[in-house]
Amino acid sequence: MTTVALLANLTTSEHRGRWELMQQLAPEGIETRLVNPTLSRGELIEALQGVDAVIPWLARVPVDLAQECKDLKLVQLLTAGFDVVDVPGLAEIGIKVANNGGSNAISVSEHTMSLMLSVYRRLMDSWVNTREGNWREGIDQLPFRSEINGKTVGIVGFGNIGRQVARRLQGWDVELLYHDVVELMPGRDAELGAVATPLDELLQRSDIVTAHVPLNSSTRGMFGEREFGLMKQTAVFINTCRGPVHNEAALIQALESGEIAGAGLDVLEEEPTHPDNPLLHMDNIVVTPHWAGGTSEGNERALRFAMSNFARLAEGRKLLSVVEPEE
Repeated sequence: MTTVALLANLTTSEHRGRWELMQQLAPEGIETRLVNPTLSRGELIEALQGVDAVIPWLARVPVDLAQECKDLKLVQLLTAGFDVVDVPGLAEIGIKVANNGGSNAISVSEHTMSLMLSVYRRLMDSWVNTREGNWREGIDQLPFRSEINGKTVGIVGFGNIGRQVARRLQGWDVELLYHDVVELMPGRDAELGAVATPLDELLQRSDIVTAHVPLNSSTRGMFGEREFGLMKQTAVFINTCRGPVHNEAALIQALESGEIAGAGLDVLEEEPTHPDNPLLHMDNIVVTPHWAGGTSEGNERALRFAMSNFARLAEGRKLLSVVEPEE
């Protein structure tokens, strides 16, 4: 019997539904356990004894805690990002970390499209204006209302999510560029209608730049003063991966000075952000609260993937989507 624990505090109906679904999806030979991360350290250690794998949901598994869990072999994430986990530290004590294998890629790519449209068509401005009873009074004068058709979209990071964004953009009559540090298999870019492009060239040519990279030492602050300076003054920046991938001060400066035209963000450097953050008060930006991947379909795919990895763990087979420590 392999025991897996959901490390979560079930404070909402969504959280409770996730636990119920996890129990339903557990294959034969997999025992599920619910552990509240707000327990004291001693209580947590006791509750995690005999656990082979853990899913931390809005919780953390620090190395010093994991060391006390003698049976723990796998930390399975339900997200694509893994920056909240000490991957090298866990690797040193023989514990693997796996992310969600792209199960939220469709959800995040659809949200990316929503942000593109919301910024380009001023959807939030028009909705607020209409809700307040003003109809079109005041919004016809708003600048920057445009079509995506005919534009160039640059996708930075062409993994599971970046490729799904490319798929979502099929039929929109856009030119697709992509940049990734990992070379795709031959012909893959042509298959998706996207052309591999050096990053600086992508920034200079794109009308929309959308980021889909993991947060690590090489991507932290990847979009800063220099990068925004390379972009067109009419360009829009979209970020649905991790907030620290962009330098927030540089982004604010670029937006305030007109160096770029707008932004759509699901992530910020500090979350939740302070209510005085200038990004929340600009009329050329849309911000959502880091929930691009939180759809019911995406949640189910993530749990199904987790269960398949737990079955592999139980059978001694190779695990999927294991995150390798940075060299």
